[in-house]
Amino acid sequence: MTRHKTTRSTATRSGPRQRAAFRSSMVLAIKFAKQHFNAVTMKAFSKQLSIALVVVAGAAATSVAQSSANALRAEFLQVLDRPRVPLSPTTPRVVTEGAYTEELLAYFAERDERVPMLIVERAGQSERAPVVIVLHGTGGSKEGTRGQLRRLADNGFVAVAIDARFHGERATPIPGLANSYQSAMLRAFRTGVGHPYLYDTVWDVMRLIDYLATRPDVDAARIGVVGNSKGGTEAYLAAAADPRIAVVVPWIGVQSFGWALQHPSGWEARVWTLRQAVEAAAADSQVSVNAAFVRKFFQRIAPGLVDTFDGPAMLPLIAPRPMLVVNGDSDPRSPLGGVRACVSAAERAYATLGAGDRFRFLLEVDAAHEVTSEAQAATLDWLTRWLSPSKRP
Repeated sequence: MTRHKTTRSTATRSGPRQRAAFRSSMVLAIKFAKQHFNAVTMKAFSKQLSIALVVVAGAAATSVAQSSANALRAEFLQVLDRPRVPLSPTTPRVVTEGAYTEELLAYFAERDERVPMLIVERAGQSERAPVVIVLHGTGGSKEGTRGQLRRLADNGFVAVAIDARFHGERATPIPGLANSYQSAMLRAFRTGVGHPYLYDTVWDVMRLIDYLATRPDVDAARIGVVGNSKGGTEAYLAAAADPRIAVVVPWIGVQSFGWALQHPSGWEARVWTLRQAVEAAAADSQVSVNAAFVRKFFQRIAPGLVDTFDGPAMLPLIAPRPMLVVNGDSDPRSPLGGVRACVSAAERAYATLGAGDRFRFLLEVDAAHEVTSEAQAATLDWLTRWLSPSKRP
């Protein structure tokens, strides 16, 4: 895989010039009106002009926001991009168990990356239906999501899960450390090649959507993604990168990595899940594990994650598509300060686009790094509301 380089986004400069020109034209209009209108007419004109100002200013703000979002998305896609290969899906192994039909098959995300997947539907499903992709957390696998996939199938969805990079069937040994996922991150730190933390799986999700769009049982206009923990971060990054994702629900994975690096309790808990790779990389560098080194580590294995592509920058790219963010109020790995930084940025973006009802933040009470039954029920309601499946008896 080629080495990628990131640069800072260059925000569009047309916005300020457009606003200045608009203000000048309004000044001229008011001057003309004062010269030619009587008092009554002038009052009515002023009222209509005020309304027009609000409308045009809102449209200008929306245009600037969308231009900035498109520029940042393009920059992120440049980091993710790699040579495309044919998907070459394998012949599925189909098993019917009770009310469910399961398919096990695989596709190629890139030349040497075969992605195993599990698809669950209600037996007898024939019409096109919305699809929900479920992304597991660290140490998980597609099989570990089977219960969730079946609940989604019960509610009229085609439900899909994949093994993330270096998980499940893809957890093949890599020299360096005993755990292949940790070893892959250490290798990326040492070589600068590959993005095993989050980004590579985001690419796999985008290629999965390419495959799903070819299936006769999937409505490609109604694609949702739900992710847990690591999968939650991958879910919002994938939705930010790929507008084909119509709805996204990140569970306990939304975070500002930049915020966390300024708070020891934030980065220490996050690094705990990556500690083998981080500690080995620090030993290579002959330094201790501190915030400065963790920043360097993240920048090496996932360029831009702590700044350019941090949560507060990426969540706004999803607006106005529906998004439900779920987090515990006592989650050490996704601390509330970092979550709120992301949520605040998202709320502003949705408000700018007049889509406030399409964003919701569900804060689980007395919950750590976990997904409560209330959050699971809210997720199903959210997906049903925005993807409109046909429920089956």
